[in-house]
Amino acid sequence: MTLKLLPPSMFRALDLLPDPNIPVTLFTRHSLRELVNGQGLAGYDLQLTDQGRELAKAWGAYLIENTGRTIQHCISSPIQRCVDTAALIIEGADAVARCPNTHTIEIVEQGLLVEPGSFVLDIKQAAPFFRQQGALGFINSFVNNALPGMKHPITGVFDVLELIYNTHPSAPYGLSLAVSHDTIIAAIVAVMAGRQQIDQEDWPAMMEGLFVWFEGDDFAGSELNWLWRGERHHLRVSDFLNRHE
Repeated sequence: MTLKLLPPSMFRALDLLPDPNIPVTLFTRHSLRELVNGQGLAGYDLQLTDQGRELAKAWGAYLIENTGRTIQHCISSPIQRCVDTAALIIEGADAVARCPNTHTIEIVEQGLLVEPGSFVLDIKQAAPFFRQQGALGFINSFVNNALPGMKHPITGVFDVLELIYNTHPSAPYGLSLAVSHDTIIAAIVAVMAGRQQIDQEDWPAMMEGLFVWFEGDDFAGSELNWLWRGERHHLRVSDFLNRHE
């Protein structure tokens, strides 16, 4: 069964989702791709495998069948494996949905969902460290604010969260998709949780993600909730920003 390839944490998360009247965003890594040797640094040209394509479709159908939600909005990194993952999740959802899902995939071009673009101020300064340290080492340096050419970790994560807030569905039973990369999700989870060190076992698997929702009438004054690996977390966005001071 294709869904056996899905990280088990994603099934557990469905049991912890809020009432269907509260819209949520699934912020996910892309599905299974071709493998690469190295330090976890994947080129932009690596595509989904056949199993990865089947998994994305099966997960889309399972999501809708087991939550009763509708995909109302979708954003994606411009890298093809992310766009394909989004399209295939929607295709799978269409097979079981009672209400129409969106078929518009908004490509986020300003770098916020591309690794490690959302956290970079000067790529010429940052790129050598990405190559030298590998993905895990680079993100650990980033969360400790120890790299030249990078945003402060609070600012970098705040920018992505604001994007998620602005593309969050507003209607009951709403589900938004945001498809990105492992480095982006790893950093966001670590910084939100106030962690200064992550290990390989903390690294997001392919097709693993977090569910996010907001409580409040504006982003800066809202409470952020997220589900990650079977646990619910929350923080006030204003308190999160105050960590920068």
